[in-house]
Amino acid sequence: MILKRGLNSTNLMEIAQKENWLQIQHELSLRKLIEDSEYQEELKYDFNVKGELRRLDTNESFVFNYYKNGFEQNHKHYEILGHFITQYVYELLERVCMLQKVSFPADATEDEPRSFFFMSSNALASSSTLIILLQDRGVFRAGQWGQRTIVSEGLRHGTQIPFIKMALQSCWEVIVLNPNDNFANLKTEKEYFPTREEARTFTQPVWWIPKRGSSSPEEHTMYVWDHFILRSAAKHVAFIAHGYGGLVFVDLLMQRKREVMDKVYSVAFIDSMHNTQHQTRNNPQIQEWILKYGREWVPSSKPLNKSVDSLLRPNCPTVSAGTEKRGLAPSCCLHAVFKYLKSTLKAKTATIFRRSPVLTRSSTCKKRGNK
Repeated sequence: MILKRGLNSTNLMEIAQKENWLQIQHELSLRKLIEDSEYQEELKYDFNVKGELRRLDTNESFVFNYYKNGFEQNHKHYEILGHFITQYVYELLERVCMLQKVSFPADATEDEPRSFFFMSSNALASSSTLIILLQDRGVFRAGQWGQRTIVSEGLRHGTQIPFIKMALQSCWEVIVLNPNDNFANLKTEKEYFPTREEARTFTQPVWWIPKRGSSSPEEHTMYVWDHFILRSAAKHVAFIAHGYGGLVFVDLLMQRKREVMDKVYSVAFIDSMHNTQHQTRNNPQIQEWILKYGREWVPSSKPLNKSVDSLLRPNCPTVSAGTEKRGLAPSCCLHAVFKYLKSTLKAKTATIFRRSPVLTRSSTCKKRGNK
């Protein structure tokens, strides 16, 4: 096999796998979802083979001002596009990443709205490393780092799929939380989606009800922790928390201190909103844990992984994400995050091995002689 200059077999494999999932996503097609709706004439968009959103008629990127002098109408146009992107990403999680959709609570009645998340097939049964993806707060749902980034930069930068694929390629298991799935429409008992007439008149529903076990990002994360992550066979759990997700993780650490400390070996914060001193109420044990087992990547003009001073919020080692654009922070530090998680896992397993008693013939004889 002849390798291109500067590329080794691992690099080529990663490129091939990257192109493979982008090819599959193109075959699924966002356009097919839109064509089955009443918005096919207004939303002439699809993702190309590079995972970039483009207009079908002009091949141009998304333009917010679709309607002249109509901010509210343009905003609704953007919201509807966002709904289809959400459904499309759900489809990618199931058909490209082969994740399973898990609804909860388990004891919900037939008519009760339920939340859900996604996980790999052996996430609960495998003793392998388990990676938990915890997104920022916003209108977007599971599998997305940011809807705006997907629209402007594409699937490769705005979705969590590259993180999921890298975890699975490392023979790790994955759970993709859905912390922003908090409310349902009482009338339809489903996540609300406006009709064409409502979109034009800007009428809003008034029947919103919280979903039990998922009325907030904090409650969603704690429910999945209590009923799934904590009960999993995974010996080593790591969180990748972005934006508000970092605050949610620290909240979980405060509420389930001993359980989280025992099961989680590392947390990678990305442009996080958490505040260690404020959230931990100056609890030295938790602050020391975050300092020891956490690392944060933040937007910066410095090269990737270079130390960044964090005088306003000292909490854990802080390094550059390799970009000044907040929306690109997750995708730019992807490889650095996984390198960190692998190195901390190796360090922990080495420590466990050193602490484990080594059974030798002489030691066995001594024990027998002391009986």
